[in-house]
Amino acid sequence: MTSHLLDQPHHDGSALHVPPGTPALGDTVPVRVRVPRAAGVTGVWLRTVRDGEPRLVAARPDGGTDEETSYVAEVDVHNPVTPYRFLLDGPGGYRWLDGRGVHAREVPDAGSFRLTTHAPAPAWLGDGLVYQVFPDRFARSGAAISRPAPDWAVPASWDDEPAGDGPLAGTQLFGGDLDGIVEHLDHLEALGVGTLYLTPVFPGRSNHRYDASTFAAVDPLLGGDAAYARLADAVHARGMRLMGDITTNHTGAGHEWFTRALADPAAPERDLFVWAEPGGADVATTPAGEGYASWLGFGSLPKLDWGSDETWHRMVTGPDAPIGRYLRAPYHLDGWRVDVANMTGRWGSDDRTHDVARALRAAIGRENPEAALVAEHFHDATADLLAGGWHANMNYTGFTRPVWSWLALDGSPVAAHGLPVAGVRRPGGSMVAAMRDFDAGVPWSVTARQWNMLGSHDTPRLRTVVGPDAVELAVTLLLTYPGTPVVFAGDEVGATGDNGEHARTTMAWDQAAHGGPRWDAATLEVYRRLAAVRRGSSALRDGGMRWAVVEDDAVVFLRESPAERVLVVVARGPWSGVTLPGRLLAPGAEPEPLYGEVPVSAGPQGLRVSGDGPGVAVVRLA
Repeated sequence: MTSHLLDQPHHDGSALHVPPGTPALGDTVPVRVRVPRAAGVTGVWLRTVRDGEPRLVAARPDGGTDEETSYVAEVDVHNPVTPYRFLLDGPGGYRWLDGRGVHAREVPDAGSFRLTTHAPAPAWLGDGLVYQVFPDRFARSGAAISRPAPDWAVPASWDDEPAGDGPLAGTQLFGGDLDGIVEHLDHLEALGVGTLYLTPVFPGRSNHRYDASTFAAVDPLLGGDAAYARLADAVHARGMRLMGDITTNHTGAGHEWFTRALADPAAPERDLFVWAEPGGADVATTPAGEGYASWLGFGSLPKLDWGSDETWHRMVTGPDAPIGRYLRAPYHLDGWRVDVANMTGRWGSDDRTHDVARALRAAIGRENPEAALVAEHFHDATADLLAGGWHANMNYTGFTRPVWSWLALDGSPVAAHGLPVAGVRRPGGSMVAAMRDFDAGVPWSVTARQWNMLGSHDTPRLRTVVGPDAVELAVTLLLTYPGTPVVFAGDEVGATGDNGEHARTTMAWDQAAHGGPRWDAATLEVYRRLAAVRRGSSALRDGGMRWAVVEDDAVVFLRESPAERVLVVVARGPWSGVTLPGRLLAPGAEPEPLYGEVPVSAGPQGLRVSGDGPGVAVVRLA
């Protein structure tokens, strides 16, 4: 019989354990830990770190039940980010409770809980799905057909397969545009989308447009400035938000600033870019033989120099700087996703990344105090998320890749951006350990708004990685795990793709009414139903996170808010099942199924979770 983890002491940063709101320096914040009597704990202490020095104070009992005691202690918010954890005394010696669990050993501070004085992302970011659109591949309006292709582009038919590598991957042009998106906003609304996020709309010399030739205008191929304004009006009229995508690390080699810098050594634009000795790593060479820093050595993407006042003026502080301009009329963007945020401001011994992030947050806050700032960071973003800049990160390491590793088909794609993706299934314990490691590295206020994804324009498609039979399992995790669920357009109808470029498929709108090989209505219904369950649950949107069972082939966890408790079961195969404590049910209540087929029932011994699998269950307990 499988055992459960609910007899272990528990704390997280949610409202059941920490008062809501952002503390200020000098505040005293009570933090609460729940200690089941079965844990054998005889005393609890709070350990904080103040000015680099640990402090230990006794926590005091403060309420509870016959099965569980609540202890409380106060954290003095003396530093902008204050780490804390709990020492648990009892038979067998002391243990530590931190964000990664309970440990009968010494642990580093990296896993400690954290209070932060930096305000969290706006609440709207997590209210519904974030829906990512790659504009060239989503929809064509009638006007798109008549626009001539530029000289760099190779026109493609809407049903063509995207190129996965080679020159065609960046030059294949399908002709999607912004008015085409407007025509399909009903699809987003029915899916439960709260925020539409578009990859770049600035002109460039590629279909992805991360090689901007200007930040002063929207690409005419997409319909130009007027079409962007129409899209913004249509999105906002439906109560949804609109987020843009900008590169702060680099421009395109065809950018007006870079071409001026090459043409005139005395031009002020020279100061915008990082110049380096030819032949070095990530250094490209101009036709005149000069070396310049570039993204991963791609000469088409010259790197911006954030040590230059001119860069700050052009990008952030000037009256026409794009960071603020597009948050104003007529677009009123609700925030930015920042491309290659992890490399912005970093070159050799220079590291201005945190300064840039804080300045970007301040700039968008001046235009709209409710605007959001999300970073792209493909690996460990924990240090960057503590500095008061980025509100959240695209959570590849803390969610995407752990989920893939648990559900992957053997032999599925094994790399994206040079990083491991899947290839071989790992046990549930590996997935959960990775999630807890990365969640523990940031304050709860960040975890609660992280952009959790099952794929993006830079990765293989979910369906290719895990296979069609495991999609529902992955989507259940996406819609029930703490954070902001992000869906890459096409995943909800079963799109496939072996890598980021190959995954940038078009939407088969012609098949939407009657189905077809590129429009899986059953998968779409899974997304819609689970999004609706999340939308109707305070626990799933904002509740805490407590792992109950972690087996090789099944995981069970609780999401808890002051008003609600929800149990989530995800099993990739048959397992032995478990009986959980009956105290999880509200007195006189019965488990209320919200989604899924795995049986969860109440009995004299407690709450019985069936070992059926593969399958899922989302059940309201209180």
